[in-house]
Amino acid sequence: MGTSQSREDRITDSDYHYKEEDEDDHQYEDVSRNSNLSRPSSSSSGPSYPSPSLEIEQKLSALKLKYSSSSPATTPHIKNAVKLHRHIGGNTPKAKWIISDKLTSYKFVKTCRDDDIDDYDDGEESDEECKKAFWYLCVGSMVKAVVETDLRMKMFGEDKQLRVEFVSNDGVWGLEFLTVEEYKRFVTRFQDCLFENVYKVKACEESRVEKYGEGFDAWANPETADDSMWEEDAEEEEEEEDEISTDLSEEFEEVANGGVQSLALGALENSFLVNASGVQVYRNMERGIHGKGVCFRFDGGDDQTTPNKALLMRAETNMMLMSPAQEGKPHSSGVKQLDIESGKIVRDWRFEKDGAEIMMRDIINDAKGSQLDPSESTFLGLDDNRLCQWDMRDRRGIVQNYEPSVLGWNQGHDFSRGIGFTCIASCGDGSIGVGSDDGKIRLYSKPNSFRQAKTSFPGLGSPITHVDVSYDGKWILGTADTYLVLICTLFTDKDGQTKTGFSGRMGNKIPAPRLLKLTPLDSHLAGKDNKFHGAHFSWVTESGRQERHIVATVGRFSVIWDLERVKNTAHECYKNQQGLKSCYCYKILLKDESIVESRFMHDRLSFSGNNKSPEAPLVVATPQKVSSINLSRRRL
Repeated sequence: MGTSQSREDRITDSDYHYKEEDEDDHQYEDVSRNSNLSRPSSSSSGPSYPSPSLEIEQKLSALKLKYSSSSPATTPHIKNAVKLHRHIGGNTPKAKWIISDKLTSYKFVKTCRDDDIDDYDDGEESDEECKKAFWYLCVGSMVKAVVETDLRMKMFGEDKQLRVEFVSNDGVWGLEFLTVEEYKRFVTRFQDCLFENVYKVKACEESRVEKYGEGFDAWANPETADDSMWEEDAEEEEEEEDEISTDLSEEFEEVANGGVQSLALGALENSFLVNASGVQVYRNMERGIHGKGVCFRFDGGDDQTTPNKALLMRAETNMMLMSPAQEGKPHSSGVKQLDIESGKIVRDWRFEKDGAEIMMRDIINDAKGSQLDPSESTFLGLDDNRLCQWDMRDRRGIVQNYEPSVLGWNQGHDFSRGIGFTCIASCGDGSIGVGSDDGKIRLYSKPNSFRQAKTSFPGLGSPITHVDVSYDGKWILGTADTYLVLICTLFTDKDGQTKTGFSGRMGNKIPAPRLLKLTPLDSHLAGKDNKFHGAHFSWVTESGRQERHIVATVGRFSVIWDLERVKNTAHECYKNQQGLKSCYCYKILLKDESIVESRFMHDRLSFSGNNKSPEAPLVVATPQKVSSINLSRRRL
């Protein structure tokens, strides 16, 4: 079942998904600055459409009546002068950019209340002593918004595209600047205001060094960063990047009996979908997963809560199911052990330390791919302030099928309150990356001590909700609500050897990260639930094999980046950018409902052939359906 490359046909390429703006006014329809547009709400909940009054204004404008009006070139100087554009029509065929105001101005104001912004001048701060004061961006009478990452601000630095685009007031807006100097001034001020809103300190060189930490000069000043490490793993096919395009074709789509709550992909014969009633079994095939019509039912009574984590172990013959102790919370006091061959729960395990019950918010395999080890008996656990390893081997040598058993506390460390761990992932050798709600990502070497991280990357202002690590440990992928952060862990030690941040301290030449983002328009079209979650590399568990893609979920979108393209420092996305480099070059797979999870199947299930890329299929699960999508590459 194939799909074409257009938004109407559900699969889109973000590179040119809408018509670019041009400096000539005839490319747009004009909207009077006095048009009867009501002030929208502050939330970003979906596509916006023109009001009846706006349509009348557009028709009048189309008559091209010659009113006496002045152009920006002849208008008396206005401080912070900009042209304001608005995108209308959502993702319909009539979608387009219009001019909302031919000439207006912007200002940045710091205050505790957004209802008194009009009383302040550009750059002014409220006299009130208020610790909750934030910088706001105001554009004429149409835009008033807190300076934050939720704006999804995208900068265009080319000479003919001196503009920025962002999401605010339930719509997508664009500011066009009259000169290069004005554009650069706006970008610098926006970034300074964003820094101050996030860290609550004045934006200056000293503050950035303090907040990012020693050795992270490239994070504080990305323009001076040495990006050579990003090219360390570059493949030769990068040179042909502009001649090759990635296509998506949907092979299977099936209704999931009982719905989908979580996804557990296997590398061997089967994969599994977990829902409130049990575990659905799917067969792994070359072109995706296909239902076998087998379901393992839960028998836990009415108080049975749906597992929020399914962990395959022991050569994928066992599955650990972790259910939240309280609905809506991730934490759990134990796990159930499902024997896949018999389809029965054979063990009920409790998390305990020194006789006291403790909680875990996540569990993972000891290493990437260790679920394939038939003798695997340990796994890792994470709580808000705790890292540990659990042992399933019963120290009394008795296997009990009816009473809850206590997992052995193998090793671990309780950190002081306030660490705020949120997520954990392992690489091929068992080293782990840990994300936290302060945005930091910490690296711990192969588990023999959890007490001190080898490397701690600073936060960028948003909590890390999910983390993944490449098999070789060279790349870390963190998920935040409005962006993904890709971190290179490679560095050169004092002996000239190239190492990763898991094996040694990275010193003072830590490469700046890349940010992976949606364009403001795509972010808006993703719908009300437009936060990223669950970003993953493609699945590799063999030395020498390289991950090829990144996939993340946001609302009804599965978003796919080519990893080699993201690594390429000469990539078109990065030209003329200020601040950390952001990549907007991706593919979108659109579904009819919000997506639960998107994951690539194991690398061994990849295929090759006529113009095919050796990439395993992508599995996309929605609450009611599961789809398998193949990626192929073709010459342009």
